[in-house]
Amino acid sequence: MYYELVLLAVFVFLYSSIAGGLEKTMISGPMVFTVVGLIIGPLGLGWLQLELDNNGLRVLADITLALVLFIDAANADLNILKRFLRIPGRMLAIGMPLTIALGFGAGILLFDDLPVFELAILATMLAATDAALGKAVITNKHVPARIREGLNVESGLNDGIAVPILFLFIALAVNFDTGGSSITFALKLVAQEVGIGLVVGLGIAALGAGLLKICWKRGWITEIWMQLPVVALALACFSIAQTLHGSGYVAAFVGGLLFGSFKTKEKHGLMLAAEGTSETLALVTWVMFGAAVLGQSLGFFSWEVVLYSVLSLTVIRMLPMFVSLTGSGESTKSKLFLGWFGPRGLASIVFAVIVLNNNVESAGLLAMIVVCTVTFSIFAHGLTANWLARKLGPRMENKNDNSR
Repeated sequence: MYYELVLLAVFVFLYSSIAGGLEKTMISGPMVFTVVGLIIGPLGLGWLQLELDNNGLRVLADITLALVLFIDAANADLNILKRFLRIPGRMLAIGMPLTIALGFGAGILLFDDLPVFELAILATMLAATDAALGKAVITNKHVPARIREGLNVESGLNDGIAVPILFLFIALAVNFDTGGSSITFALKLVAQEVGIGLVVGLGIAALGAGLLKICWKRGWITEIWMQLPVVALALACFSIAQTLHGSGYVAAFVGGLLFGSFKTKEKHGLMLAAEGTSETLALVTWVMFGAAVLGQSLGFFSWEVVLYSVLSLTVIRMLPMFVSLTGSGESTKSKLFLGWFGPRGLASIVFAVIVLNNNVESAGLLAMIVVCTVTFSIFAHGLTANWLARKLGPRMENKNDNSR
């Protein structure tokens, strides 16, 4: 155990020392983390031998994603978001259902032996995008503010929207009693997940932000303890919503939006400390992914799996988003940019673990497709983030967008 801790500690130290330099290049953090995990894991040098079960991976990914969602939402520019809400609105209301439908159709062509509900599960797992992998674009000032905030909100909410849809298809795939028609069950599930998530996220964030403001004015929050309040608040939003059978992802994101709306001088210090924790958790998660998941999956990537993964990141994602933004006033370049930057990552991994734990017949194959897609996404979106942001960013300005 201590030997493996040494490896992780040395890597975290080395990467944190050069992170600022790497962020200016085409090499992203998740790319480095995944490759290092693969090299030092069982398939590579064998230095990092992990006994990580499905539940352990899910908890790690859940905590990381909850923190990323909360922080990204808290850092959002609400003034820009209000002016350009049509972008994420269209992508979620029109683009996401079309993405699931197109992913289902592609699955029928490539995996015709899979039951229809399992194909629907696959399409849903890969319809959710990852705020963590999209961070390089969301924080890049070359990209117009409306595009950054649109992608931020879309990636923050589509995870939570996908959860009840996923559970519906799982229930149908394993013949659970849905207590009525599928449509009624789906509507109840969506209302429960999203509704509870909204109430919990807004309630906990309002209570926490108000309490922090009082404590800060009284001088009760010291520099030492400044590292923890935002982290604890994000995890509270997520875990309470999950406990009440709501969407923790929705709770974390809307909680972050509300917390970020409090214009107080102490917010910057609190957020900065939490971002360091978020980045460290992401580093560990992707190292674990490279060592414990990718290393054991490479031999199972058939040509059908690879082709579906490529289609998932391109046509299946980009065409629906292009269609959903038609009539929005966005240029072709903007629509293609918004369509391309829909990275798959932590949310899809969590969904794959959920499927594995629910006795879905072809869960192993579905998980392999998710792992392959996430791996391609790490490198494809990582390599193109800064380059496309600098190349296309200035060309996506419009007369209604004057801020960066």
